[in-house]
Amino acid sequence: MLNVLTSRHRCCDGISRRHFLSAGTLALGGITLSKALQLQAAQTNPAAVDREASVIVIWLNGGPSHLEMYDMKPLAPADVRGPFSPIATTVPGMDICEHLPLHAKIADKITLLRSCHHTFAGHNDGTPMVTSGYPDWNDARTEPVYPDMGTVVNRYFGAVRHGLPVAMGMGARHYNYVPTTAAGYFSNAFRPPTVDGGLPNSALTIDGLRFSARREVLGQLDRLRGNLDVSGVMDSLDTINHQAVDILTGSRAREAFDVSKETQATRDRYGAGWAQQALAARRLIEAGVKFVTVSVPGGKLIYNWDDHAVNGDLPTAMRERLPGFDQGVTALIEDLYERGMNEKTLVVVTGEFGRTPRGSLQKGNNNGGALNWGRDHWPNSMSIMFSGGGKNMGKVIGATNNHGEHPKEQPVTPQDLLATIYGHLGIDISRSYLNPAGRPIAISTGYPIAGL
Repeated sequence: MLNVLTSRHRCCDGISRRHFLSAGTLALGGITLSKALQLQAAQTNPAAVDREASVIVIWLNGGPSHLEMYDMKPLAPADVRGPFSPIATTVPGMDICEHLPLHAKIADKITLLRSCHHTFAGHNDGTPMVTSGYPDWNDARTEPVYPDMGTVVNRYFGAVRHGLPVAMGMGARHYNYVPTTAAGYFSNAFRPPTVDGGLPNSALTIDGLRFSARREVLGQLDRLRGNLDVSGVMDSLDTINHQAVDILTGSRAREAFDVSKETQATRDRYGAGWAQQALAARRLIEAGVKFVTVSVPGGKLIYNWDDHAVNGDLPTAMRERLPGFDQGVTALIEDLYERGMNEKTLVVVTGEFGRTPRGSLQKGNNNGGALNWGRDHWPNSMSIMFSGGGKNMGKVIGATNNHGEHPKEQPVTPQDLLATIYGHLGIDISRSYLNPAGRPIAISTGYPIAGL
């Protein structure tokens, strides 16, 4: 796995043989990035047609409450409707939370799906259900058993194009991975690169190493080459090796990540923290990356979106995080529209499930035992927001019952979400890959969401 911007090693200007191999290693057993690319060249889909389509997934790690965001129930009892009030948007009938006023202003550029559901209420089965279409979890690797959507995109199209990864992930992690980037039963060669922490202003950091002097890095590679060839660790620096080096040290990746190239007004428009990764996602898509996930953390009170009362007070946590979420998501959407990228780029905002229709008071773990109000896991109904992709916007698709408990109109499953994303990218949704037992497993058993 290629981890970009991690802090596992002290940053330095030079690069040792050990650190280079660490930075370039993608799979167990010492397979190098270049060897991985060779493997991918042999296993990707030769008939894949690049439609110049792309996807940005905004992942709300922990399970955001649909009842406090996109599917409010103002006429329900107090313990169901929660503490917030809905506000009207520019689209009649599309009411949303009062703490999402910027969403309300651009409602003609979004579509809300209120009827997604599944049956897996734990993070370790709900997350893979949404990201891979299957609920199974590998406890040893702390990630899904089946390959996530970003990994499928990587395998289908090939991992590298023009010095850029095809798919990648950034931001908050579930255990040790960014959701949508798990390799599952695929080789680690297909795992998308991931980014941790903040973004650099002028240099790309890979596995804790700062690559600011490309000539020096290539010189070190030349010195390493003979030893690597003799030891059999790496083949000679052929075309595919150069593709690996392009990702590690090339200007295209570094330029795409460099949000300092944007005006201060644009950076301020997105906002601080994770929203700068959303800006980087737009730059990566603009540069040619096809699939980017930005995994959004929670806030200071609750570090993710897992708003149990024992974790913290849901109303307080939402008041803290929703303004920044509102700003970052709407800035991304408006930016894509203003640049004419909305026809090709589909934005998807989702988490692994919704929250229980009835909230409750409970003593918190981190506040001296004071009472908090919160909601528990609820996969029976969840909301997903879409924007762009040349699809129908300014709509509400599906509906839940009066308490937000389950879909009453147009139920949709995570498999349908995957079919929609894959279909937009031009991936054959009937495609299957063999699992380790030799059994063909469909990448999706669903259908593209009607109404989009």
